[in-house]
Amino acid sequence: MDFFSLPGKFYRGNLHTHSNRSDGVLDPDEVCRRYRAEGYDFIALTDHFIGLYDYPIVDTTAHRDDRFTTILGAEIHSGAMENGELWHILAVGLPSDFAPPNAPDFAPRAEQESGAELARRARDAGAFVAIAHPEWSGLTVEDARSIDAAHAVEVYNHGCAIGADRPHGFDVLDKLLTEGRKLTLCATDDAHFSEPDHFGGWVMVKAQKNDPGQLLDALKAGHFYATTGPEFRGISVNGTEITVETSAVKSVIVQGQGSAAVARHGDSMTKTTVSAERCAASSWFRVSIIDAAGRRAWLNPMYW
Repeated sequence: MDFFSLPGKFYRGNLHTHSNRSDGVLDPDEVCRRYRAEGYDFIALTDHFIGLYDYPIVDTTAHRDDRFTTILGAEIHSGAMENGELWHILAVGLPSDFAPPNAPDFAPRAEQESGAELARRARDAGAFVAIAHPEWSGLTVEDARSIDAAHAVEVYNHGCAIGADRPHGFDVLDKLLTEGRKLTLCATDDAHFSEPDHFGGWVMVKAQKNDPGQLLDALKAGHFYATTGPEFRGISVNGTEITVETSAVKSVIVQGQGSAAVARHGDSMTKTTVSAERCAASSWFRVSIIDAAGRRAWLNPMYW
């Protein structure tokens, strides 16, 4: 977690956004305008990469300046999950000439490449790859295990919270971590602007410049945290004692594999030490914080 002390600053970004180039309501220019007006530093416009929408990787480069930037990307689809539905995989940093899969619509087809093959192709093309909305998709651990090219799991999806009350991916993430997978976690909007599904979950990325290439490199390196409001400002580990510096919160929780979890609660806590002996048998741990309004933030997994 040395990225807190790296040079640069934290940039606020949404990694999962839709426009009317697929099933969103607003045109790409208005989507970019609204995120910029709300104080975001960058977004990835990730429209559905299927034939129904002419396989869009929307060019948002005209919105890049010294205050706001964009990363090209898409939500890519191919192959069936165990429940028979089409895979949804987030690919941020796709090249504009990324070859489309055989995905004419949202119905899986026997001759398609698998979700795992498509995810690998996206990662090999330079994308930051995340398993999208596992709870909403009805994803099994076996499904998630197959996506061996993933950098991250989408653990909070604001659109899925608003529209389906199925926002999470922690169960899938924690089980894969326990199996030895090295994954990060992200929070997103999945905004379509057809309901209040925007400005609810984001990442804070540490980079020297608000530059698409530097942001993408930082995402791949894990130099970010996910949040719905609270801020992480530092972390140190001394044996099994974990000290986190944050904005004012009421709870700090350290989790490990299985049922291992230790919490500290209080009022307006900004520097909190948790004795996490209960998590010492776990090869990994991660930290959650909760503020007085019930908003949460999550650090990427760490290893003893």
